[in-house]
Amino acid sequence: MLQQTQVSRVIPKYREFIRAYPSLDALARASTRAVRELWYPLGYNIRPRRLRDIARSAVHRFGGRLPSTREELLSLKGIGPYTVGAMLTFAFGKPAPIVDTNVRRVLRRVFFGGKPVPEAVLWQLSSALLPPSDGYDFNQAIMELGATVCRARTPACPKCPMRPLCLAAPLLEGRQR
Repeated sequence: MLQQTQVSRVIPKYREFIRAYPSLDALARASTRAVRELWYPLGYNIRPRRLRDIARSAVHRFGGRLPSTREELLSLKGIGPYTVGAMLTFAFGKPAPIVDTNVRRVLRRVFFGGKPVPEAVLWQLSSALLPPSDGYDFNQAIMELGATVCRARTPACPKCPMRPLCLAAPLLEGRQR
């Protein structure tokens, strides 16, 4: 719900969604139309149908619970590597790499000077950097760093804790003058 939608708009819709569908079983029984209508006006209108389909798969294949392994989560249509990493990290407390827009930007700037890098390399790097005992805080921190300091258009390089290591900082700071 939060993808490219303000938190203030999502919170009431999230609460309404949870009231209407308090379990995977309840969501699985819902019609596509009902789920889509409740989701409106959040956008990304394929999402409510995918969520309902995932709920149906979870009910039929996993006894009404979301699986907690990478392989099983990836077997659910509509769930990709980012969602798996987020679910494992934030819902199940398991360390898992996450590469979203903000993480991608931080990794490219810090380690590659902002140059384009294959997505697989970024996933490997994210995995290698992930502390085995604290994936939750690490992922939260790097996502937050990308959202608030290592911003796309106006990076705050002087305030960045990664500045001493960052290969892009000298280039970005030169652009800001």
